[in-house]
Amino acid sequence: MELDKNTTALLVIDAIEAVGDDSLYDPDAATAAYRAAVARSVAACHAAGIPVIYCNDAHIRGLDRELDLWGEHGVAGEVRVFPEIEQAPGDITIPKRRYSGFFQTDLDLTLRELGVKTVIAVGADTNICVLHTLADAYFNNYASVVVTDATMTFLCGTQEGALEHCEKCYGSKLVSVAELEAALA
Repeated sequence: MELDKNTTALLVIDAIEAVGDDSLYDPDAATAAYRAAVARSVAACHAAGIPVIYCNDAHIRGLDRELDLWGEHGVAGEVRVFPEIEQAPGDITIPKRRYSGFFQTDLDLTLRELGVKTVIAVGADTNICVLHTLADAYFNNYASVVVTDATMTFLCGTQEGALEHCEKCYGSKLVSVAELEAALA
């Protein structure tokens, strides 16, 4: 896989955990490999000089419709990026109140100002927030790459189904974190 480092950005989608009582984002032993893969992806992009953008849930209690479906989770001010991830000066955070990192946020404007043509996606839930973010990336003419072992499905559907959808419907390239690291080395 070839990536133009000057026109690529990493989207870290909901790689967050609860600061308080948010059971949806509670870490457990089953997520350790996924969390390590996300951290490795961020580190590889930092080393390659690729912008890192965190698209994090920042819901408003009593207002956001998503909370009706999934319960209280990702409430603004009550989550943090995985501690395994080493954030760097210059990393950008785009709060989101819906599944897509693009929906009524300034993600598209930020990517355009950075000259981005390709987005790399890591995070969760592959079947929901990652999928909807990549749908909007496709509709806004961005190419996409999904790091398969740095994404995770845990709410509905299967990881394989989500990845197939990204590949077939949005033309996403599917790579492992090792392949991403090799491409950026």
